[in-house]
Amino acid sequence: MRRHMMVAKVFIDGEAGTTGLQIRERLVGRRDLELLSIPSERRKDVAARAELLNAADVAILCLPDDAARESVSLITNDTTKVIDASTAHRVAEGWAYGFAELSREQAGVIASARRVCNPGCWPQGPIAMLRPLVEAGLVPADFPVTVNGVTGYSGGGRAMIEDYQSKGDEAPEFMPYGLTLKHKHLPEMQKYAELTRVPLFMPSVGNFSQGMLVAVPLQLGILDKVPTGAQLHAAIADYYAGLPSSFVEVAPLAAVERTAELDPESYNNTNRMRLHVFSSDEKAQAILVAVYDNLGKGASGAAVQNLNLMLGVDAATSLAA
Repeated sequence: MRRHMMVAKVFIDGEAGTTGLQIRERLVGRRDLELLSIPSERRKDVAARAELLNAADVAILCLPDDAARESVSLITNDTTKVIDASTAHRVAEGWAYGFAELSREQAGVIASARRVCNPGCWPQGPIAMLRPLVEAGLVPADFPVTVNGVTGYSGGGRAMIEDYQSKGDEAPEFMPYGLTLKHKHLPEMQKYAELTRVPLFMPSVGNFSQGMLVAVPLQLGILDKVPTGAQLHAAIADYYAGLPSSFVEVAPLAAVERTAELDPESYNNTNRMRLHVFSSDEKAQAILVAVYDNLGKGASGAAVQNLNLMLGVDAATSLAA
């Protein structure tokens, strides 16, 4: 007798938003899933949402923070698993952090969790680069870290997308933001990079739809023991070598003035993240750079990767590497 495939019911609460649409696009057509959907006219009907949230094996929340908290409160059973793509539970107790490459154990933590907070797009790159260095003792936890970068305008949600698309070539090519230094991703960035000091973070948005590049410059000369660029690179490369369920790769250490690999759109529509180390041992300086898709590994791709882990299927299912 042929064994029937187990079909998991998945409800994307907020499927009409940018992240929700991208997640649904990756999941449509999978035979191991049944996508539950709410009629557009009932999206704000609490009873209708509660019914689907409790009927789902996994609920993926693509909502503003307060709405995400409300959705969690509407789940009255102990069987529905949750992936929250909002900021609401990123550093909350009882929630597994949904960056599977965080450590050798994290994919297993996500697989066994009932509550998973999907990571923010901005923090993933800095966390991926800094955590290995902090754990290796090459960069102290209280190091004065600065982070900067550029992301496509799709990261700003529907309003920003419509604004940029309506302005076309008149839209600003490059626009820094978060200038109050209170960006909502800072607590997550600090916690999971294992830093004791809040990073100084200056994000910016570019006049392109998706993709991102995040840089962490390091003034290593202030340290008592100054690591070389080769030591930084080796620590990061060793951290990800053989890591299960990993989409993170480390570029070879290269002394180059510029490289086409640092195009923020390089990995659009994939779940890849590529890390680079550039350094001057003479000046005791280094720049760490991560390139990935803000809508892929940065959001929707990560959510699908986490869903796969929680369902016990290959982490790469539905994801382009």
